[in-house]
Amino acid sequence: MSAQYHPLVKRLLDGELSLAELPAELRAEGEQALRLIRGVDRAPVTLPATLDARVMATVRRHAASPVRRAWRRLTAPRDVELRLRVRPWTVWAGALAAAAAVVLLVSRAPAPSSPPRDAGLPARVASHDSVYVRFVLYAPGAQRVTVAGTFNQWDQNAAPLRPAGTNGVWATTLAVPIGQHQYAFIVDGERWVADPRAPAVDDGFGRRNSVVAVIAQGARTL
Repeated sequence: MSAQYHPLVKRLLDGELSLAELPAELRAEGEQALRLIRGVDRAPVTLPATLDARVMATVRRHAASPVRRAWRRLTAPRDVELRLRVRPWTVWAGALAAAAAVVLLVSRAPAPSSPPRDAGLPARVASHDSVYVRFVLYAPGAQRVTVAGTFNQWDQNAAPLRPAGTNGVWATTLAVPIGQHQYAFIVDGERWVADPRAPAVDDGFGRRNSVVAVIAQGARTL
């Protein structure tokens, strides 16, 4: 039945409304729908008694087929346990490989720079990116002298000078990165002194810093 009825007529067919409750303009449509419903055969459908037995026999036959049983075994979830057996030679092989890696890393690491034997030289090459530079200050009567600069983050205690044997002369030799650096000497931990042998610039805080240019061939003042 392909007829499209008004929603109220559909409620009539569902038993929610009576024909008298329909609006007058819909009663003819309602009567027609009721006539069609009355013409439908309402006799109950009776299934053969053997239908259930035939259906179940077919189901059991399919369930018992070898292909279906194999498919169930393949798709059934199961727990899998893995047991790893470590042989002694594999442990030794792993240890030797780790040791070889450590040796390789150590062999590739740059050797730490050490001060030159002849500290009297003004500068020597320390590594591919730094040069040994000699710092000297004449400070008679000083108890302690250090040098701080851009090459050691202005750490006042990172580079102490030692008496050079001559009365009042303090000196040290440092590996300084190649480039231009500012520096100053600190006498007795409180007095900042510029290097009298090097040019100086204003540090912006009322103090003068010495300047040195370090190149691969050595160090020179600007």
